[in-house]
Formats: sequence, structure tokens, C-alpha cells
Amino acid sequence: MEERRESTASQETFISLQQLEPSPIESPSSDAGLEKQLPDLPSPPHSLGLSGSGHGVAYYLIRAQKYSSYIFTIYTAFHLTNTSLIPLITRSLPASEPYLLLTRPYYQSFPLEPLLITLPITTHILSGLALRIHRRNGNLKRYGAANLPIKSRLEKRLKVWPAVSWTSASGYILAPLVLTHAFVNRILPWVYEGGSSGVGLGYVAHGFARHPAIAWTGYVALVATASGHFVWGAARWNGWVEGGNGKKARRRWWFINGVAVALAGLWMAGGLGVVGKGGLSEGWIGKGYDMLYSKVPLVKL
Repeated sequence: MEERRESTASQETFISLQQLEPSPIESPSSDAGLEKQLPDLPSPPHSLGLSGSGHGVAYYLIRAQKYSSYIFTIYTAFHLTNTSLIPLITRSLPASEPYLLLTRPYYQSFPLEPLLITLPITTHILSGLALRIHRRNGNLKRYGAANLPIKSRLEKRLKVWPAVSWTSASGYILAPLVLTHAFVNRILPWVYEGGSSGVGLGYVAHGFARHPAIAWTGYVALVATASGHFVWGAARWNGWVEGGNGKKARRRWWFINGVAVALAGLWMAGGLGVVGKGGLSEGWIGKGYDMLYSKVPLVKL
């Protein structure tokens, strides 16, 4: 008799799935809202060492993603100062180069480089992906569709994946751009020259002069996407983003976008206006730069 009731309840669940198309809740702005979006499912005792803490998996994933972004911001501030603000102030590539060479060894040496760059970026990306998968699995259980094959879910148009916000979308675009930037400016010099001590603003300027279309397109895409992602991410972490179409929400939307545009403009003013116009390096230095850039797959196309 008990089994018959369970079977009937199960059938009613699937009938309701056919009648309604559940869509996940939009990502709220605050941490508290993010945790309420999807209640954590019960975990086995002592799972992940979190038992007795009163917090679920989503709580720790959200905080890992949040605080890793704060750590990486420290490096970004140094990098932005060296590659854009100082060139913008000095209006000279030779005058700006010593500042970069003086401060760069501090954040490109062990253990600061992995602590400020590699580990935070990896944590930020992986925790964000894990959080999406966690919420997707929760939606499957919530709507009783965990055992449905993918084909059936598509036929019933079940929306089990969380909606992708602009902040998340820009992050997915930014990840390969940052990896490409690191490959050209950090990995290639390390592989072929044993380090990047000889790679500075002149190397970047040489790339702009030798391969202008690729360099300008990549740089504009990187700076524009990064500026929007950083500013909107900070706004969401601090609860400054509001839903709805009210006047207050619209003012905040314009203000946040204005800050993002201002940051991108400031970044490009020094990066493109000064470094990007620095010109070719001559002699054996220029030949060394050409050798490094020849190893970039896109340049060979």
C-alpha cells in the first residue's frame, strides 16, 4: 500500500513537471541571497569536514569565490599601476620601465606569484563552476528529475541550470583572455629565456608595433571585459546591485557601468595611448622579441 502511494506521488511530480517549466532564480546580489537561492542538500556525516559547522557546500564555495577575487585584486592594482598609470603620468616608455622592473620581482617571485595570481584565479574559476554544478544538482532533486535522461529533460524543457548573469558571462570570456596574456608575457619568456626579467613595457610595445591588429584587438577585449567583470563583481559582493526597474535600480546600473567605463578608459589611456605607441625595439633586443612572438600560434596564422 505504501509503495502504491509513493508511485502515485512520483507520477504526480512528473505530471507537474510537464505542466510547469521551472526556471532557476536569478542570482541575487548579496551573500545571504546567494545562500537562500538553493537550500543545501543533506550531506553524509563528516562529509568534506564540514559537519557540525552549520554551513553547507554553497556557503564555502561562495566565500572561496569571493575572497579569492579580493586577493587577485591586490596583484591587479600593482599591475595596473606599472603598466598603465605610471606610463600615463610619465608619458614616456623609457621613464616608466624602471618602475616596472623595480617592483615586478616582488610579485613575480615565489611564493607571492602563486599566492597572489595562480592560486586565487584557479580557486575563483573552479569554485564558480562547482557552485553552478551544485545548484544544478539541487534543481534536479528539487523537481524530481534526477533520474530523468538528458533527452527527456530537453523534451520537457526543464531549466535545471542556473541563469548566467552578465558577471558570470564576462568571467567565462575573461578566463581565456587572461590565460593568453599570461602565455605571451610570462610563459613564453620563461620557456625560451628562462624567465621574464628581460620582458617589460618595451616587449609589449614591440608586439603592438609588429602585430597591431592582434595586439589591439586582444588588449581592448581584455581590458574592457576585465573592467566590467571587476566592477560588477565588486558591486555584487557588496550588495550594491538591485533587481527591478525602479529609479534607484536604474541609477545604480548607470553608476556601476560608469565606473567600469572609467576604469577601462584609464587603463587604456596608459596601456594603449603610451605603451601601445612605444614602437619597435631595435638590434638584438628586437630580434629576441621577434623570436618570442613567433612562438605565439595566432601570429603564425
